[in-house]
Amino acid sequence: MPDHHRPPATVRDHTLRLLRELGLTTVFANPGSTEVPFLVDLPDDIDFVLGLHEGSVVGMATGWALARERPALVQLHTTAGLGNAVGALATARVNRAPLVVLVGQQDRRHLAHEPFLAGHLEGLAGDYPVAVHQPVRAQDVPGAVARAHHEAVQGRGPVLVVVCMDDWARPMDPDQPRAAPARVARPLHVAPDDAAATEIAAFLDGARSPALVVGAGADSAPAWRALTDLAERLRAPVFQESFGARAGFPQDHPLFAGHLPAERSRLRAALRGHDAVLVVGAPALRQYIYADGPLVDPGTRLAMVGDDDGEAHRGAADLAVIAPVAAFTAAVAALVDDRTNAPAPTRSGPAAGPDREVPAPPAEGEPLRPAHVLAALAARVGPDTAVVEETPSSRPRLHRLLPARAPLGFLSAAMGGLGFALPAATGLRMAAPTRPVVAVVGDGSALYQVQALWSAARYRVGVLFVVLSNGRYAVMDRLAEHGGGKAPWPDFPEVSLAALARGLGCPAVEVATHTELCRALDEATAGLAERETPLLLDVTVAPDPDFAP
Repeated sequence: MPDHHRPPATVRDHTLRLLRELGLTTVFANPGSTEVPFLVDLPDDIDFVLGLHEGSVVGMATGWALARERPALVQLHTTAGLGNAVGALATARVNRAPLVVLVGQQDRRHLAHEPFLAGHLEGLAGDYPVAVHQPVRAQDVPGAVARAHHEAVQGRGPVLVVVCMDDWARPMDPDQPRAAPARVARPLHVAPDDAAATEIAAFLDGARSPALVVGAGADSAPAWRALTDLAERLRAPVFQESFGARAGFPQDHPLFAGHLPAERSRLRAALRGHDAVLVVGAPALRQYIYADGPLVDPGTRLAMVGDDDGEAHRGAADLAVIAPVAAFTAAVAALVDDRTNAPAPTRSGPAAGPDREVPAPPAEGEPLRPAHVLAALAARVGPDTAVVEETPSSRPRLHRLLPARAPLGFLSAAMGGLGFALPAATGLRMAAPTRPVVAVVGDGSALYQVQALWSAARYRVGVLFVVLSNGRYAVMDRLAEHGGGKAPWPDFPEVSLAALARGLGCPAVEVATHTELCRALDEATAGLAERETPLLLDVTVAPDPDFAP
């Protein structure tokens, strides 16, 4: 039974527990007032070593770390302490000594007024730290410390974590997802007998119902082959990360289970029943709309594999492996037990796989909707077509109706900022002049880099640009509606992408009906791989009625 009279665990409690797990139980310090809340009543199993100057503090920690061949823990006092330690931190970096350095900061509650002893700390040590973290919330401190430990090992140098003095007493949310992996493995050479590959294989073999999550970091032909082999041997469903900029698995494969939702409760529902989830080439697990609660249900364990250090260091996983994705996944696939005779996984929930049902053409007098356009396009393009997407309100429909069937078959902006698709599609076709390239873009998105059409026309780049024109920022309108508010921005139905394209030298066709759409697509997609001039289809659509952010 839970003890309802016990005060909730604090940021300090969680950080002390983490320091024990990481072996950081000796702290080298010359304390000041901003460090007192952490140091007072320090548990007996945490050893305190005093230095009479910060240079001595960091120097002792440097020698300790080099002798132990693992990170040492340092605590410094805001501006004065960090400033005094910079020379020693520079030495630690060049000596390749991994240090986790906690730097005190004034109370967060009046930091905006720059109280006495507040410091501008981020750039004070120059380029000598491997990284500097200033947690946005008090509850992010333990995750920042864990990340600093991984980065200090990887970067072989000091990593700073700036902690406001009042953060230590703040309560922790017990359901908050892990902000950094419990362990990070970095195999120097990927081989079938690699210890990390063996551990990941055991992680999957020990699961009753394993699942895979793939992302942009797995978008290559070797990675697709390795992941297909692994999924088929495990008989495991494969989910695409939410808001992935590229596809990490063939989305027409029977084991493809769809795109993960970008909201926490729906994410839990999608992965429910899977006791081991391996994330490959993707964050674990990035979301969009904030919601309380854990990322996955209790009993679901997460591991991740990727070649991006930063992505691994902030992953909510029990184990993160930093390794070449294709080679490491192939090694794991060779080690796992063969379950190919097991029943196929049952797919259900919000990411239950691609819906290939083609919508019926609109009835007489009904408007075209994005689904009609995407279905008509899907019926006319080949599996090697590269689809560059920038239509936020229609993206879920595009995923279902235009699955990526070859590496680089889907491309989108990883950061979510608009203005990507028109120039990116142009550059992609320049680099791959025999590959069919289609950009599917909202009219609002197209306006951010409409100038790219001039370059496509000038350099005879045969991209088909399909613009879904609804004369508004449809995704913003829907987000405002979901928030229960009224949007202050107006529509812009007078904007004509066809007119803008022609003014920039790019041929354009205006489309308003399903008949016109089919005719235009028939003409535009015939010989798309050989096309030498761009074409923009300005298709008037009404927003999809069932959009969900």
